[in-house]
This record gives sequence, C-alpha cells and structure tokens, in this order.
Amino acid sequence: MSNQRPFFEDDFGGKYLLVEPGTFVMGDSLGRGSKSERPAHTVEITEPFFLGERPVTQIHWQSIMGTNPSKFTEGWSAGLRPVETISWLDAHDFIEQLNERDAEIARLGFIGEWRLPTEAEWEYAARAGTDSRWPFGDRDAELNDHGWHAGNSGATTREVGQKKANPWGFLDLYGQTGEWCEDDYVMNYQQHTGTQAAFVAPNSHRKCHRGGSWFTESDSTRSRARASAPSDQRTDGIGLRLVWAPRNANVPN
Repeated sequence: MSNQRPFFEDDFGGKYLLVEPGTFVMGDSLGRGSKSERPAHTVEITEPFFLGERPVTQIHWQSIMGTNPSKFTEGWSAGLRPVETISWLDAHDFIEQLNERDAEIARLGFIGEWRLPTEAEWEYAARAGTDSRWPFGDRDAELNDHGWHAGNSGATTREVGQKKANPWGFLDLYGQTGEWCEDDYVMNYQQHTGTQAAFVAPNSHRKCHRGGSWFTESDSTRSRARASAPSDQRTDGIGLRLVWAPRNANVPN
C-alpha cells in the first residue's frame, strides 16, 4: 500500500489516509500472544475507509465539545497531546457532534460520516501488512523509535506525531493512549466471523480498545494486543482515533 494514496485534512491539523481493501489473518497465529488473541482467523476488509494519521488531539476535542476532560493539560503544547479521560460513550457524543457539523461536507468528492474504527480495521492498519509483533519487527528495543510507553513516556502523554510512522503512514498507534474501537468485547475470537464489521455481543458490557498506552509495558502495545473497559469508564490511558467512511465506498486508488 503506497503512502501516496489519497488523503484529506480536517480543520484541526488532522490527516486521514485511505486504507484499501484486503485480507489479513487477525490475532495470534504464532502462539506468542494472549488467549484473547485466539483463534487467529482470516478477515476480509471489503470497504475502503480513511483512518486518522494520529489520535484525536485535545484541541480538536475542545473545539467540538467546548470542554477538555484530559488529565495532561499543562504547557503551551498540551493541545497537541491526545485527548484522554473519555469513555466510549463520550467518544460517541463527540462523533455525533462531528457528523452534525460535517453532514454535507464532501471530501475527495464523497459524502461520508465519522465513526470509531472496528477492531479488525484497527489491527489491519496497525499491522500494515506485517506478521511481526510490531511492523518494525519483534524487538522491544526498537519500540522507543515508534511509540510512547511505560519505558520512555516519563509518566505522561506526549504531543502527537513525534515518533516514526508505521509503513502505511500512521502515527502513535503503539502506546501513547489506547484507542476505543466500536466492538463489544468478548474473551476470545471464537465467535468472530471474519468480517470488517464491529463485533456485537449483546451480553457484553465492555468495549474494545487497542494500542496500549503511556503507562503500559511494551507487550501491550503490540499490533495484535487487545484490551477492554466498560463503555462508561474514563481513564487517562484511553482516547480515540477517527475513521471517516464514504457512504458510496468505491473510492479510487
């Protein structure tokens, strides 16, 4: 997937990169992950979507919602840190406001809508065509160049975009803050059907989040690593990254 693929920018310095359809094996096929990452299963991404190059920042959130719930707000550049201390429900409120604001705005000639990524979409973009623990390989020592985690964050979030991008151009996927996904959480992939859509489990009261955070160890930042929290929980370790999906999805390459 070329880094020259289509993209657009928003009013807040955010960039959204096209993720093209494809197939990948989701989860742990090597026996090195947790039980929650099994069984590994083939997922087909059938519809293109645009994923935020970086997490939603505090200034973006405050501009839409009028408040900033984040813990890490000190310093002149705090607005460029990821928003955090938001629940999954808060994220949906934010997205609803965005969609009301942008309802008739065409992007690259298409009308679409904002939403959270599904868990399958998030892992597809995070892995970027690779099978290793991270796209850059399996060695924890190289993580410092690509993300903020317990070993290098200084016990805080950092301004977005300071680390290396993954092969598809995405920043801050590994550490920094966890990122809410649309899916309900269950203990493993036994019930998953291999589709791009968010997994729905009516009896689940927890939602998935991905990517680890500034206070987690390196293993939690792996491309396959999973985590969950109640939909109403707010923590300084979870924020969000936006998807924008065209309603008529035949986006040209």
